[in-house]
This record gives sequence, C-alpha cells and structure tokens, in this order.
Amino acid sequence: MPTALVLEDDDAVRVLVQKLLESDGFTVMTAADGLEGLMRLEETVPDVILCDMMMPNLDGMTFTRAIKKHAGTRNVPVIFLTAKTDTRTMAEGISAGAKFYLTKPFNHAELLQKVRKALGK
Repeated sequence: MPTALVLEDDDAVRVLVQKLLESDGFTVMTAADGLEGLMRLEETVPDVILCDMMMPNLDGMTFTRAIKKHAGTRNVPVIFLTAKTDTRTMAEGISAGAKFYLTKPFNHAELLQKVRKALGK
C-alpha cells in the first residue's frame, strides 16, 4: 500500500485530500505546515508528498528544497497544491524540485492522476 504525506495548513483541504487518497488505497500522513512535515519524515519516508506552497512556520518551497538536499528523501516526488497560479511561481516550484503543480481548486480525478503519474503508475 503506497504512503502519502499531505502538508496543508487549511484543515478542510487537508482532510479532503487525505480522504481522496485513502479512498484510492493510500496510507496517509498529514501535517499542518512544513516543520511538522519534516517531523513526519523522521517517522516514515512516504512514496509521494502533496504540499501546499503557502503555510506558516515553513512554506512548501523551503520544505521541498530542504528534502531534495537529503539522500533519504531526495527521490520522493512532490506535488504542489496551491492557490498561486502565476507562471513565475509555477516555474519556481518545479525548479525547487516539484514533479507537478496543481492549482486550487483542484479536480479530484486530476489530483489522483498526477499522484499515480508521479509514482510511475
């Protein structure tokens, strides 16, 4: 069973993404910000990470750059979920190490498709 880590400061969005992934057969860990996400990575390295860009304490861009520097988490695909739709931010997200970039509100089927694609399925 694949494992996903969902980093999202909005409780409703975090629960929605968690339920969506669980219904697709994932074991899901959650975090409300990047610092909590880093702590979750100490417990388990997931197969995929879905990460909001704008979060308190440690934003998604900084979180992604940090995990891409460590051998144990470098190859975990990151998918950004964000309200930021400008092309400059999208380019920054991809250059920080994100595999995909989805804007909110997102399509549920598209999110699952990107997750499967990130996992090579």
